[in-house]
Amino acid sequence: MPSVRFRLPFTRALRATFAALALCAAAGWAHAAIDQNLLAAVMQDNPGQIAVRVSQGVNPNEANAQGNPALHIAIQQESWKAAHALIANAKVDVNRANASGETPLMLAAIKGRIDLVQQLIARGAFVNREGWTPLHYAASSGAPGQTAIIQLLLDNYAFINAQSPNESTPLMMAAGYGSPEAVKLLIQEGAFLDVKNQQGMTARDFAQRGNRVDIVELLAQAQRAGFTQGKW
Repeated sequence: MPSVRFRLPFTRALRATFAALALCAAAGWAHAAIDQNLLAAVMQDNPGQIAVRVSQGVNPNEANAQGNPALHIAIQQESWKAAHALIANAKVDVNRANASGETPLMLAAIKGRIDLVQQLIARGAFVNREGWTPLHYAASSGAPGQTAIIQLLLDNYAFINAQSPNESTPLMMAAGYGSPEAVKLLIQEGAFLDVKNQQGMTARDFAQRGNRVDIVELLAQAQRAGFTQGKW
Protein backbone atom coordinates (compact mmCIF):
# COMPACT_ATOMS: atom_id res chain seq x y z
CA MET A 1 0.00 0.00 0.00
CA PRO A 2 1.44 3.44 -0.89
CA SER A 3 1.68 6.08 1.78
CA VAL A 4 -1.33 8.36 2.17
CA ARG A 5 -0.89 12.02 2.94
CA PHE A 6 -2.91 13.70 5.63
CA ARG A 7 -4.98 16.60 4.33
CA LEU A 8 -6.55 19.04 6.77
CA PRO A 9 -10.27 19.65 6.12
CA PHE A 10 -11.80 23.02 5.38
CA THR A 11 -12.93 24.80 8.52
CA ARG A 12 -15.89 27.12 8.75
CA ALA A 13 -13.56 30.01 9.41
CA LEU A 14 -11.52 29.22 6.31
CA ARG A 15 -14.66 29.02 4.21
CA ALA A 16 -15.82 32.40 5.51
CA THR A 17 -12.43 33.96 4.82
CA PHE A 18 -12.29 32.74 1.23
CA ALA A 19 -15.90 33.80 0.63
CA ALA A 20 -15.11 37.30 1.86
CA LEU A 21 -12.02 37.47 -0.33
CA ALA A 22 -14.04 36.40 -3.36
CA LEU A 23 -16.62 39.10 -2.74
CA CYS A 24 -13.93 41.73 -2.40
CA ALA A 25 -12.27 40.60 -5.61
CA ALA A 26 -15.57 40.64 -7.49
CA ALA A 27 -16.31 44.14 -6.28
CA GLY A 28 -12.84 45.26 -7.37
CA TRP A 29 -12.94 44.19 -11.00
CA ALA A 30 -16.51 45.43 -11.43
CA HIS A 31 -15.49 49.06 -10.85
CA ALA A 32 -12.16 49.30 -12.68
CA ALA A 33 -10.90 49.55 -16.26
CA ILE A 34 -7.57 48.20 -17.42
CA ASP A 35 -5.01 50.66 -18.79
CA GLN A 36 -4.99 50.21 -22.56
CA ASN A 37 -1.23 50.68 -22.90
CA LEU A 38 -0.68 48.02 -20.24
CA LEU A 39 -3.08 45.74 -22.07
CA ALA A 40 -1.18 46.31 -25.32
CA ALA A 41 2.10 45.45 -23.59
CA VAL A 42 0.58 42.21 -22.30
CA MET A 43 -0.77 41.25 -25.71
CA GLN A 44 2.63 42.02 -27.28
CA ASP A 45 4.40 40.01 -24.55
CA ASN A 46 6.51 43.06 -23.70
CA PRO A 47 7.73 42.89 -20.08
CA GLY A 48 9.77 46.07 -20.40
CA GLN A 49 6.74 48.15 -21.31
CA ILE A 50 4.75 46.51 -18.51
CA ALA A 51 7.40 47.66 -16.03
CA VAL A 52 7.26 51.19 -17.45
CA ARG A 53 3.48 51.45 -17.17
CA VAL A 54 3.41 50.13 -13.61
CA SER A 55 6.26 52.46 -12.59
CA GLN A 56 4.21 55.34 -13.97
CA GLY A 57 1.42 54.53 -11.53
CA VAL A 58 -0.83 52.28 -13.58
CA ASN A 59 -2.73 49.80 -11.41
CA PRO A 60 -1.88 46.33 -12.80
CA ASN A 61 -4.84 44.76 -11.00
CA GLU A 62 -7.55 46.53 -12.96
CA ALA A 63 -9.64 44.37 -15.27
CA ASN A 64 -10.94 44.51 -18.82
CA ALA A 65 -14.62 44.45 -19.77
CA GLN A 66 -14.68 40.67 -19.35
CA GLY A 67 -13.39 40.94 -15.79
CA ASN A 68 -9.85 39.73 -16.49
CA PRO A 69 -6.89 41.57 -14.93
CA ALA A 70 -3.60 41.85 -16.82
CA LEU A 71 -2.06 38.70 -15.31
CA HIS A 72 -5.04 36.57 -16.26
CA ILE A 73 -4.91 37.94 -19.80
CA ALA A 74 -1.19 37.20 -20.06
CA ILE A 75 -1.72 33.56 -19.09
CA GLN A 76 -4.80 33.15 -21.27
CA GLN A 77 -2.99 34.63 -24.29
CA GLU A 78 0.19 32.68 -23.52
CA SER A 79 2.24 35.85 -23.20
CA TRP A 80 4.70 34.05 -20.96
CA LYS A 81 7.30 36.81 -20.56
CA ALA A 82 4.55 39.22 -19.62
CA ALA A 83 3.12 36.73 -17.14
CA HIS A 84 6.48 36.25 -15.42
CA ALA A 85 7.00 40.01 -15.25
CA LEU A 86 3.58 40.62 -13.74
CA ILE A 87 3.97 37.87 -11.14
CA ALA A 88 7.36 39.30 -10.16
CA ASN A 89 5.92 42.79 -9.70
CA ALA A 90 5.05 43.44 -6.05
CA LYS A 91 2.07 45.59 -7.06
CA VAL A 92 0.31 42.67 -8.73
CA ASP A 93 -2.23 40.83 -6.58
CA VAL A 94 -1.54 37.18 -7.40
CA ASN A 95 -4.71 36.08 -5.60
CA ARG A 96 -7.10 38.32 -7.48
CA ALA A 97 -9.92 36.35 -9.08
CA ASN A 98 -11.42 37.22 -12.45
CA ALA A 99 -15.12 37.50 -13.21
CA SER A 100 -15.34 33.71 -13.49
CA GLY A 101 -13.79 33.23 -10.06
CA GLU A 102 -10.49 32.00 -11.48
CA THR A 103 -7.14 32.92 -9.96
CA PRO A 104 -3.85 33.14 -11.88
CA LEU A 105 -2.72 29.91 -10.20
CA MET A 106 -5.75 28.09 -11.55
CA LEU A 107 -5.06 29.30 -15.09
CA ALA A 108 -1.35 28.48 -14.89
CA ALA A 109 -2.23 25.00 -13.61
CA ILE A 110 -4.62 24.18 -16.44
CA LYS A 111 -2.12 25.53 -18.99
CA GLY A 112 0.48 23.12 -17.66
CA ARG A 113 2.96 25.90 -16.84
CA ILE A 114 4.85 24.59 -13.83
CA ASP A 115 7.26 27.54 -14.03
CA LEU A 116 4.38 29.96 -13.45
CA VAL A 117 2.86 27.72 -10.79
CA GLN A 118 6.16 27.71 -8.90
CA GLN A 119 6.54 31.47 -9.22
CA LEU A 120 2.98 32.12 -8.09
CA ILE A 121 3.30 29.89 -5.04
CA ALA A 122 6.56 31.64 -4.15
CA ARG A 123 4.69 34.96 -4.35
CA GLY A 124 2.05 33.69 -1.93
CA ALA A 125 -0.69 32.47 -4.26
CA PHE A 126 -3.38 30.52 -2.40
CA VAL A 127 -3.16 26.81 -3.16
CA ASN A 128 -6.51 26.20 -1.44
CA ARG A 129 -9.67 28.21 -1.89
CA GLU A 130 -13.45 27.85 -1.68
CA GLY A 131 -15.09 26.17 -4.68
CA TRP A 132 -12.99 25.27 -7.72
CA THR A 133 -9.32 25.03 -6.79
CA PRO A 134 -5.99 25.03 -8.63
CA LEU A 135 -5.86 21.26 -8.06
CA HIS A 136 -9.19 20.81 -9.88
CA TYR A 137 -7.75 22.78 -12.80
CA ALA A 138 -4.45 20.89 -12.80
CA ALA A 139 -6.27 17.55 -12.68
CA SER A 140 -8.44 18.43 -15.68
CA SER A 141 -5.51 19.57 -17.81
CA GLY A 142 -4.17 17.32 -20.51
CA ALA A 143 -1.09 19.50 -20.92
CA PRO A 144 2.44 18.09 -20.61
CA GLY A 145 3.65 18.44 -17.05
CA GLN A 146 0.19 17.86 -15.58
CA THR A 147 1.33 15.32 -13.01
CA ALA A 148 4.30 17.45 -11.95
CA ILE A 149 1.94 20.34 -11.23
CA ILE A 150 -0.45 18.09 -9.31
CA GLN A 151 2.47 16.83 -7.23
CA LEU A 152 3.71 20.37 -6.62
CA LEU A 153 0.28 21.49 -5.42
CA LEU A 154 -0.02 18.46 -3.14
CA ASP A 155 3.45 19.14 -1.77
CA ASN A 156 2.16 22.61 -0.90
CA TYR A 157 -0.78 21.13 1.02
CA ALA A 158 -3.50 21.25 -1.61
CA PHE A 159 -6.67 19.57 -0.32
CA ILE A 160 -6.73 16.39 -2.38
CA ASN A 161 -10.48 15.84 -1.95
CA ALA A 162 -11.50 19.49 -2.32
CA GLN A 163 -15.08 19.90 -3.51
CA SER A 164 -16.22 22.24 -6.25
CA PRO A 165 -19.58 24.04 -5.98
CA ASN A 166 -21.26 20.86 -7.29
CA GLU A 167 -19.06 18.71 -5.02
CA SER A 168 -16.85 17.36 -7.80
CA THR A 169 -13.32 16.43 -6.73
CA PRO A 170 -9.95 16.68 -8.48
CA LEU A 171 -10.01 12.91 -9.07
CA MET A 172 -13.31 13.27 -10.91
CA MET A 173 -11.76 15.97 -13.11
CA ALA A 174 -8.73 13.80 -13.83
CA ALA A 175 -10.92 10.79 -14.60
CA GLY A 176 -13.05 12.76 -17.01
CA TYR A 177 -10.50 15.04 -18.66
CA GLY A 178 -6.95 14.40 -17.42
CA SER A 179 -4.33 11.78 -18.09
CA PRO A 180 -4.12 8.22 -16.73
CA GLU A 181 -0.91 9.29 -14.96
CA ALA A 182 -2.80 12.05 -13.15
CA VAL A 183 -5.45 9.56 -12.05
CA LYS A 184 -2.76 7.16 -10.78
CA LEU A 185 -1.03 9.93 -8.83
CA LEU A 186 -4.21 11.12 -7.14
CA ILE A 187 -5.13 7.55 -6.21
CA GLN A 188 -1.67 6.93 -4.77
CA GLU A 189 -1.87 10.16 -2.78
CA GLY A 190 -5.14 9.11 -1.17
CA ALA A 191 -7.99 10.59 -3.21
CA PHE A 192 -11.44 9.22 -2.36
CA LEU A 193 -12.62 6.81 -5.06
CA ASP A 194 -16.28 6.39 -4.18
CA VAL A 195 -17.39 9.90 -3.22
CA LYS A 196 -20.23 11.29 -5.36
CA ASN A 197 -20.94 14.83 -6.54
CA GLN A 198 -24.36 16.48 -6.55
CA GLN A 199 -25.24 14.66 -9.77
CA GLY A 200 -24.53 11.35 -8.05
CA MET A 201 -21.41 10.73 -10.14
CA THR A 202 -18.19 9.12 -8.94
CA ALA A 203 -14.78 9.43 -10.59
CA ARG A 204 -15.47 6.15 -12.38
CA ASP A 205 -18.72 7.59 -13.74
CA PHE A 206 -16.79 10.55 -15.17
CA ALA A 207 -14.43 8.17 -16.94
CA GLN A 208 -17.29 6.03 -18.26
CA ARG A 209 -19.14 9.08 -19.56
CA GLY A 210 -16.05 10.04 -21.53
CA ASN A 211 -15.54 6.49 -22.85
CA ARG A 212 -12.13 6.47 -21.16
CA VAL A 213 -11.76 2.72 -20.90
CA ASP A 214 -8.19 2.77 -19.58
CA ILE A 215 -9.12 5.08 -16.71
CA VAL A 216 -12.26 3.09 -15.89
CA GLU A 217 -10.02 0.05 -15.49
CA LEU A 218 -7.49 1.99 -13.40
CA LEU A 219 -10.21 3.02 -10.98
CA ALA A 220 -11.68 -0.48 -10.89
CA GLN A 221 -8.27 -1.94 -10.08
CA ALA A 222 -7.77 0.62 -7.30
CA GLN A 223 -11.14 -0.27 -5.80
CA ARG A 224 -10.33 -3.97 -5.91
CA ALA A 225 -6.99 -3.26 -4.23
CA GLY A 226 -8.71 -1.38 -1.44
CA PHE A 227 -7.66 2.19 -2.25
CA THR A 228 -10.84 3.65 -0.78
CA GLN A 229 -9.75 5.28 2.46
CA GLY A 230 -7.82 8.35 1.39
CA LYS A 231 -7.39 11.21 3.84
CA TRP A 232 -7.15 14.98 3.54
